[in-house]
Amino acid sequence: MRGGVLAVAVVLVAGAVFALLSRDSTPPPISAGQAAPRFELRRLDGGASIRLDDLRGRVVLVNFWATWCKPCEDEMPSMERLHRRLAGEPFDLLAISVDDDEAAVRAFVERLGLTMPILLDPEKRSAAAYQAYRFPESVLIDANGSVAGRFIGPRDWDSETYVESIRALLPGGAAGAGGL
Repeated sequence: MRGGVLAVAVVLVAGAVFALLSRDSTPPPISAGQAAPRFELRRLDGGASIRLDDLRGRVVLVNFWATWCKPCEDEMPSMERLHRRLAGEPFDLLAISVDDDEAAVRAFVERLGLTMPILLDPEKRSAAAYQAYRFPESVLIDANGSVAGRFIGPRDWDSETYVESIRALLPGGAAGAGGL
């Protein structure tokens, strides 16, 4: 009898330990409709830091990337073209580097001739807030500060599909047009 009680106690303790260890304390990834996590990050070019809150009223594409990420490098030219194509519209493209080597970021930006704002997140705090771990990863934020879409992996950002979908989100844009 005593052995049976001990066996039951061991099973219960083991079950409780398993339940505690297997609980995932990570919140689900941000998704469409949620408020975009706030951030303030330093610019690579030495300009004033950029705060997401200061861009309210504009559509923002936030892209998390790294110099060592080949798909990130492949995606950059289309992002640069999108940045230039939508210049003058209420749209911002923020390329957030998660590298800890600022010199490597500078060399990468110079080599690719990038003019879009490059922000630095070497501690990966904003990347963690967005649960961005698979680079490149992008989040499209509407003019109200809500997530409109999340994209894992490289995209051809200057394709008509993405340009039209972004323009539909712009203040005064064709509401309901496009869709991501």
